[in-house]
Amino acid sequence: MVVKEVTVKSATGLHARPATLLVKEASGFKSDVSLEFNGKKANAKSLIGVLSLAVTSGAAIKVSASGDDEAAAAEAVAKLIESIEE
Repeated sequence: MVVKEVTVKSATGLHARPATLLVKEASGFKSDVSLEFNGKKANAKSLIGVLSLAVTSGAAIKVSASGDDEAAAAEAVAKLIESIEE
């Protein structure tokens, strides 16, 4: 399992559009990818799951991945989260 901690830079947090991009990115990997925020954990391949975390701007979240391509999955999802600045 690979775990990365990232900070959400988007002024609106992970609302619908960024969450959709994140789900699309995570779904491209075989590994199980999850996000953890405020004591809650969600499947990063589920739009409803990601939105249910209600991640706010400036929040520190954990991205974890386990499986065949876990390192690449965690890295790609973490980079995407940090790159969204809208």
